[in-house]
Amino acid sequence: MNHNQLSSLSITGFKSIKSCNIEMTNLNVLIGANGSGKSNFIGFFKFIHELLDENLQSYTSKSGGPDSILHFGRKSTEHLKTELLFGNNGYKFTLEATQDNRLMFTNESLWWNMRGDWHVGSGHFETYVHKHQSRTRIYDYTIPTIKNWRIYHFHDTSDTAVMKQRGMINDNMYLRPDARNLAAFLFLLKERYPKHLKRIEQTVRLVAPFFGKFLLRPNPLNSEQIELEWFEDGYDIPFKAHQLSDGTLRFICLSTVLLQPQEYQPETILIDEPELGLHPYAITILSSLIKSISKEKQIIISTQSVDLVSEFTFKDLIVVDRIDHESKFRRVHENEEIQQWLEEYTLGEIWEKNLLGGRPSR
Repeated sequence: MNHNQLSSLSITGFKSIKSCNIEMTNLNVLIGANGSGKSNFIGFFKFIHELLDENLQSYTSKSGGPDSILHFGRKSTEHLKTELLFGNNGYKFTLEATQDNRLMFTNESLWWNMRGDWHVGSGHFETYVHKHQSRTRIYDYTIPTIKNWRIYHFHDTSDTAVMKQRGMINDNMYLRPDARNLAAFLFLLKERYPKHLKRIEQTVRLVAPFFGKFLLRPNPLNSEQIELEWFEDGYDIPFKAHQLSDGTLRFICLSTVLLQPQEYQPETILIDEPELGLHPYAITILSSLIKSISKEKQIIISTQSVDLVSEFTFKDLIVVDRIDHESKFRRVHENEEIQQWLEEYTLGEIWEKNLLGGRPSR
């Protein structure tokens, strides 16, 4: 791992997460039952992103107030505490609820292993950390990396899904979390990174052999807009995004995330349930892409797919269980019994047999 990647994470008092201290690696695969807390873990990264964009109070209000964010509300949890470590550097804060239903910083600090905490402030309602950008280099090793995180979710592939609609052709600075600018971003690749676009098309064809290539062009009636179009192999009649299956469209989004040029890739990529709607063979291809990019970038995914889990190793897994009304997170350690099971079963099958945890329980 490099210094731009999250090495350790501590969360106290966020939604179902009463307390979580876990080491992070290049590849992190969260497994657990429905309601175990996987989505809250992924959602925590979204929370941090909003906080650093100075949208803490807006996020709090839209979430239903502090009691919807604090673990079982302020009567059970007085503070939300976080420590994010990036090797020798870190970012910390503590929040508490106020009587007017806001979250207030009672402490915010940067951290360096040689000097300890660099106090940023307390008593404020939006982050003060950006005021210290020119005062300490710790900022440079932490905050820009956090702000660069991308949390992708491609669940909505309905007829009204944003990825199927027309968008502005200049909306191409990065692929947006819901792929609403997929066509614009692919158009950028066509113009500036044709080899990357070709690789994406080749990968899509592995899963959908009928797929020929993308038709990426400004809208003929409005050159400032673009929408996703494609050709079927052997035909020259263009089709639109709504004529792709849900699984194929999601795989196109995933391939674009994982095969985009390196300068557009965030240091940490989070994907919530990437296996949705995918054929088992597509899941195999997806896992290969994930493992390949994890050699350079940090990947965090949540999944309920036995097939996808089978593509990884013990050291990649983070098991999530709901125990005594709180989410528990732990790494999996291979033992002699598990090694014997692996002689006959895949890792996913061992999980399915409830030998690893992360399965529904009474």
